[in-house]
Amino acid sequence: MPNNAPPIHPAWLRVTHWLNAVAVSVLALSGWRIYNAAPFFDFTVPAGITLGGWLGGAIQWHFAAMWLLVANGLVYFLCNVGSARLWHKFFPLSLHALLQDLRATLHGRLSHANPRQYNAVQRVAYLLVMLDSVLLVMSGLVLWKSVQFPLLRELLGGYEAARRVHFLAMALLVAFVGVHLVMVALVPRTLVTMIRGK
Repeated sequence: MPNNAPPIHPAWLRVTHWLNAVAVSVLALSGWRIYNAAPFFDFTVPAGITLGGWLGGAIQWHFAAMWLLVANGLVYFLCNVGSARLWHKFFPLSLHALLQDLRATLHGRLSHANPRQYNAVQRVAYLLVMLDSVLLVMSGLVLWKSVQFPLLRELLGGYEAARRVHFLAMALLVAFVGVHLVMVALVPRTLVTMIRGK
């Protein structure tokens, strides 16, 4: 590829990607500590992989990372829309292409020859993560300021239901990160492009 070719990932995308990685890591680790203070499933998360040390400390970490996620997410979304990258990278979507790429993925035959183009599985996964992040923020607002967001609280089924929605949405995001890391390990040049852009 010539040196004057445009980067695969522009600088704003690389910066927002790595800031999101920091925010999601802190949110997950501190969120697990908050969950442990009042678990609603029949398990707790090992303390060694939580952040904050105690409930108050975990909440402080969680709020700090939440503001980073919201601000960074807005920048990411606005840059995607403003540059038209959202439409070019994630659309069009088709069920046929998704099923075809899923089949190829399950058989280990999905091509990664062109890092500038997302396959249908990537498109759907990234769009779902964006929607999941919105759900995380909305359910988090109910947990933080339940009285101030009564309509949102009711739409989510009440405070206790919002806790479960928040937890499950975060579990989905953590699962996405896990799969994402496996894919990076399988196609390591994707890490290089997310650091250098080319």
